Amino acid sequence: MFTRHKGEVFLVIGATAFALNGIVAKMVMQNGLSEWRMLQVRTGGSFLVLLAYVLLTNYKSLAVKLKEWPLLIAYSLIGFALVQFGYFVAISRMHVSMALIIEFTAPIWIVLWIKYVRKSFVPKDMWIAISLAFIGMLLLAQVWEGMTLDTIGVIAAFLDAFALAAFFVLSERLTPTRSTYSLTVLGFGISSALMLVIFPIWSFPFKIFNQAMNLEGPLKDFSAPGWTLILWIVVLGTVIPYLCVLSGIKILSASTSSVIGMLEPVLAGIFAWIWIGESWNAIQLIGGAIVIVGIYIADKTRTKVA
Repeated sequence: MFTRHKGEVFLVIGATAFALNGIVAKMVMQNGLSEWRMLQVRTGGSFLVLLAYVLLTNYKSLAVKLKEWPLLIAYSLIGFALVQFGYFVAISRMHVSMALIIEFTAPIWIVLWIKYVRKSFVPKDMWIAISLAFIGMLLLAQVWEGMTLDTIGVIAAFLDAFALAAFFVLSERLTPTRSTYSLTVLGFGISSALMLVIFPIWSFPFKIFNQAMNLEGPLKDFSAPGWTLILWIVVLGTVIPYLCVLSGIKILSASTSSVIGMLEPVLAGIFAWIWIGESWNAIQLIGGAIVIVGIYIADKTRTKVA
């Protein structure tokens, strides 16, 4: 059964690991690590791990021509720095699952770009999907009661979604000429270099690595040093799930893989409820479900877009 469905298994493992990573990252940030420093440690740690892997397997793929640098730099800053920063700010100020649902509107923004920038045909089902997504957003925010979601958190989540959409668009231009692994290493590497310029390593709050952190939820009677949670974020929350998703995409289509990836906000909501007591009321649950339906239709219809 695993052989027949291993693509699906890889993608479910990846979505589960990414969803759980949001909970772990939020715990670390609640213990004093800023969103920028979280971005720095996750980006830098992932770069070192993936660099070692690529150097051992295909180091020649890291060669870069001069004309490639501008697009690679834009790809790295948008797809790796902005996507992660927007995500970390969002989950630090609002429910993890809500932040992820907003992030997963990225396929909708891609289609709008295709329609109004590329001037290509967009099927009517896509407009239905967009309408559902925005209705769901209104229910999530409960706008009739005033903005119940943190304003900065919502802005950061939408920044995350726009950056993720741009990441996919730029990836379409780069993947035909470069391997996915080399793109990932270069993306993390360029972002890490920028972070080192803005936030020098000598001012990093290294005490976070030895700080005792309560594991909350079912493990609230236990604590662990910060370095173990940060190691989880880098290896189990970034590198391993990313490799699982890559393996799944190689077996299945990109469209099918992205649909399975929509399990992430659902799983994140379950983990957040169990672990850190985040809960939704009935209206917000309905809103979240409507958003996910809209995203599903958008992703399914995206394969028909010219």
